[in-house]
Amino acid sequence: MSMMHKMKSFFSSGQETSESHYDEALRSHYYKTTAKKAMETVQQTLGRMPGAKVTSVSEEHGEISLAFEKPKKALMIVTVISVRPYETAIDFNVSTDSKLGTDFGFSKKLISEAYDKLNKDLPFIGTGLYPK
Repeated sequence: MSMMHKMKSFFSSGQETSESHYDEALRSHYYKTTAKKAMETVQQTLGRMPGAKVTSVSEEHGEISLAFEKPKKALMIVTVISVRPYETAIDFNVSTDSKLGTDFGFSKKLISEAYDKLNKDLPFIGTGLYPK
């Protein structure tokens, strides 16, 4: 990752994962499970993170939103997509409430922690498996 990307990441107020993100830590993660099981696991696992509260669940859209109060205020939208039977992708979009316009890398750290927790609870396949 170039120095410009690192600075942009550090001085932003949010992060989003994607299939072919320039930062390998922010690439979509794939799990060997059904979308329904992934939704349940995301709610249980991430809902136990410090300062987290599940605010809404949309089964039909495959989205879960979590609000974080501590250590910083943040909103995390988790998207669960069934790619094929027993192969599910999970992506994140995190935005922080910051008066300075930057979260100093907090949103990226939050995504990394969430993926680490999910990797322990779900059978992990890999990252960025279907780049364009």
